[in-house]
Amino acid sequence: MNSIKNVPARVLSRRPGHSLEAEREQFDKTQAISISKAINSQEVPVKEKHARRIILGTHHERGAFTFWSYAIGLPLPSSAILSWKFCHVLHKVLRDGHPNVLHDCQRYRSNVREIGDLWGHLHDRYGQLVNVYTKLLLTKISFHLKHPQFPAGLEVTDDVLEKAAGTDVNNIFQLTVEMFDYMDCELKLSESVFRQLNTAIAVSQMSSGQCRLAPLIQVIQDCSHLYHYTVKLMFKLHSCLPADTLQGHRDRFHEQFHSLRSFFRRASDMLYFKRLIQIPRLPEGPPNFLRASALAEHIKPVVVIPEEAPEEEEPENLIEIGTGPPATEPPVVADLFDQTFGPPNSSVKDDRDTQIENLKKEVEMLRAELEKIKLEAQRYISQLKGQVNTLEAELEEQRKQKQKALVDNEQLRHELAQLRAAQLDGARNQGLREEAERKASATEARYSKLKEKHSELINTHAELLRKNADTAKQLTVTQQSQEEVARVKEQLAFQVEQVKRESEMKLEEQSDQLEKLKRELEAKAGELVHVQEALSRTEQRGSQLSSQLAALSAEKDALSGAVRQREAELLEAQGLAREREEALRWEQQQRAQERGELEGQLEEKESREQGLQQRLLEQQLVVLRGAAAEAQAIVQDAVSKLDDPLHLRCTSSPDYLVSRAQAALDAVGALEKGHAQYLTSMADASALVAAVTRFSHMAADTIVQGGATSHLASTHSADRLVDACRECGARALAFLRQLQDREALPGAQPGLVRVPLQDILQLGQDLKPKSLDVRQEELGAMVDKEMAATSAAIEDAVRRIEDMMNQARHESSGVKLEVNERILNSCTDLMKAIRLLVMTSTSLQKEIVESGRGAATQQEFYAKNSRWTEGLISASKAVGWGATQLVESADKVVLHTGKYEELIVCSHEIAASTAQLVAASKVKADKHSAHLSRLQECSRTVNERAASVVASTKSGQEQIEDRDTMDFSGLSLIKLKKQEMETQVRVLELEKTLEAERVRLGELRKQHYVLAGGMAAAGEEEPSRPSAAPRKKPPLAQKPSVASRQDHQLDKKDGVYPAQIVN
Repeated sequence: MNSIKNVPARVLSRRPGHSLEAEREQFDKTQAISISKAINSQEVPVKEKHARRIILGTHHERGAFTFWSYAIGLPLPSSAILSWKFCHVLHKVLRDGHPNVLHDCQRYRSNVREIGDLWGHLHDRYGQLVNVYTKLLLTKISFHLKHPQFPAGLEVTDDVLEKAAGTDVNNIFQLTVEMFDYMDCELKLSESVFRQLNTAIAVSQMSSGQCRLAPLIQVIQDCSHLYHYTVKLMFKLHSCLPADTLQGHRDRFHEQFHSLRSFFRRASDMLYFKRLIQIPRLPEGPPNFLRASALAEHIKPVVVIPEEAPEEEEPENLIEIGTGPPATEPPVVADLFDQTFGPPNSSVKDDRDTQIENLKKEVEMLRAELEKIKLEAQRYISQLKGQVNTLEAELEEQRKQKQKALVDNEQLRHELAQLRAAQLDGARNQGLREEAERKASATEARYSKLKEKHSELINTHAELLRKNADTAKQLTVTQQSQEEVARVKEQLAFQVEQVKRESEMKLEEQSDQLEKLKRELEAKAGELVHVQEALSRTEQRGSQLSSQLAALSAEKDALSGAVRQREAELLEAQGLAREREEALRWEQQQRAQERGELEGQLEEKESREQGLQQRLLEQQLVVLRGAAAEAQAIVQDAVSKLDDPLHLRCTSSPDYLVSRAQAALDAVGALEKGHAQYLTSMADASALVAAVTRFSHMAADTIVQGGATSHLASTHSADRLVDACRECGARALAFLRQLQDREALPGAQPGLVRVPLQDILQLGQDLKPKSLDVRQEELGAMVDKEMAATSAAIEDAVRRIEDMMNQARHESSGVKLEVNERILNSCTDLMKAIRLLVMTSTSLQKEIVESGRGAATQQEFYAKNSRWTEGLISASKAVGWGATQLVESADKVVLHTGKYEELIVCSHEIAASTAQLVAASKVKADKHSAHLSRLQECSRTVNERAASVVASTKSGQEQIEDRDTMDFSGLSLIKLKKQEMETQVRVLELEKTLEAERVRLGELRKQHYVLAGGMAAAGEEEPSRPSAAPRKKPPLAQKPSVASRQDHQLDKKDGVYPAQIVN
């Protein structure tokens, strides 16, 4: 684009000169409208478009100054609904507003706490909610100020969480406790809201219910992040500390988990939340912190806010982008131009005017396109973040499935080992059966019992065969239907366990029977001995025994056949076991195949995630380059103004230059931090972009103000200041060019800009007037201290007068008591009137400060109006000193050690001091102010009471003094003449003394005025001196000096308050 170097003066005269003021007025008007529409007493939820405009306003002005300036004026104590909606808007501004909003809200913590305490003491339904909500907001502000690593939106990565927690167990423990407290405040607010809702009707579809439910959207967003962070920190604590130490933490987490899960379930069932937010579902049970592998099963809850549909009405412009003149600009400049130089030659526009208009239109179009590109980039970045969160959730789910598959594989291996152990037990049982067969050959008398046991074993084996057949059928069904694998496997495992338990029970019964058989065989052995002895005696029974032996041999053959049949059955059972092993092996192969497929899908998703991450890095770099290019243009424009001849008329003060240089140094610190964060994580360049934008504006402003300040400085100082500004611009441009280069970006050093900025700051400090040495804090504190000291002196005077009155009543009587009471009563009335006047003056002073300070603090207002402030200090000192002197004089008069004239003079001095205080307060006050009217009435009352004191004193003096009557009866003519001459000499001496005292009084008053107004006169004479350099303007007016703190303390200790009268 071509640039016009020489712009005609005629075109310059037509350009608007107050575009910034108009833009600021439009911004303030828009913010006031949005705040009034968002925060009102109607029981409806806050509209998102109004809240969004307020949030954009905080980003526009990089803070919440405008928001709080209007919020302070809202009648919050008058309406609980108004306070509730104010808390909702403040919560949204804290979450989504500019990061500086947190520090601005810190200044108004007391206001938020007072609103909560006020409504907490009232029995109002919304009032109780406001009380809980203010506690949550105060906890939120305190937490984020203490831990700046966590933004107000609570969205940080796991790396940032690990860095914030650190490696110290105490820090991790404390951070976990603070997050528990944070979560308790969030859950308490949700419980309070649900407790007031009527579950019998659809309250979420009513405006009153939606008004209460709307702030819970921000509560859900906060709780999802806090839950994830507490889980991570709890697992980290359990890896460092024993489980018994953390029992309290686990109990508190379990309580919060059940409350949070109930809250999410109730909120997800309401129709109001279904169209505004996607609420995550928590698992059925809390994580098992005693098992470290349970961390892999944890899934981060992700809250998704659906995109809102575009509104039908056209949104208002919050920021006036164009630099063109307003539509209703009065053609005053054009008329003056025509009157001075005559009308133009023709009605046709000049080519340069047309070119300028075209350039303005192109600039407006390019700015609009740039805003659209920025909005699209932000929208795309938010979409990518949502996709990344979704992919992370899917990745966590795949990891969980993989962990479950590994656990199932371990269970199958364990079952296979159990089956092999069962086979070994069967082999051992076969050996036991052979041993039982050898022992059974010796049994003769227990054949019937053994036959019954054998039949029971046969029946048991038949049942086992039937169960094995059922198991085989279930295995075939499992192969046909893969969906019922888990259930059939559990049934199979249960049946196998049951068979194992039955076989173990049978084996235990067989072992018991064998033990019994052993004992019976031993008993029968003894019986055989007796039988052999009986055979010798009874030979007739031999034939019977031989027949019995033959029967026993037959039974032995039958038992051997049964044993062989049992062996065949065992072989069949072994075959079934081998079939089960084959089925388990086939299932393992299927599991391995499925695991391979899942690993392939996981690798594919990881590759896609890497691609998306790379695209995100590229887009972040593009945004950074655009911001650096724009910042480079801003700084280059500021540097070019140093050589612009039109800039010679611009001047600035060293104070403003120092403030701009300090702000630029702060911006360099933020720039270094943002650059380090970007090098650590290149996926997020928001901090660096914001720091670059702020740094460019601060550096450009410092350069421009440095050049403007050099126009008022001497030649040497001006050259040094301009050189420092050029050096600052050169280093800033070099750094911004490095930011646009991918290779040079890691090696960029933003700290190099700090040195020229510090030089500019030092030069600004050197150029500041040396008389402005009183700090703002000391001046503002001095006003409050002097007013408080004056009030205290008056209270002490009233108390001392009452004590004197009581003492006079006890010590005097008659005429003296009457005179003393009349004088002290008039003094008491005067002190009361003065006390009322000081209180009214204090109220008027507060009204003046509140109405005139604007966005500045009270100390800044006092420093800005230092002359008026020092007048107040001087007047308050004079009033306090007059009150003290009046009490001292009254005390002396009552004790007959003083003079009545002293009391009269003190009364006149108090009247003059109060008049000075009224005049000092009246200078800045509004003429229609009610406090000013009351102050004038109090001043008239003080004058009347002072006149009453004078009258009482004079009447008492006349009543007390004894007027001696002159007796001339015994005097001759010579003596009378002699006394007349002595009296004339005395009169002349007294007249001379009176004249001398009057001259001394005049000198004292003159010196008093010189001391009080000397510095002010010096500041006024300074502009009249001729300037040394042709480029300099007259220096700024100087502040009057203020008495040192040590002298003030000495005077106050002695009971004397020195007065200063400022013209």
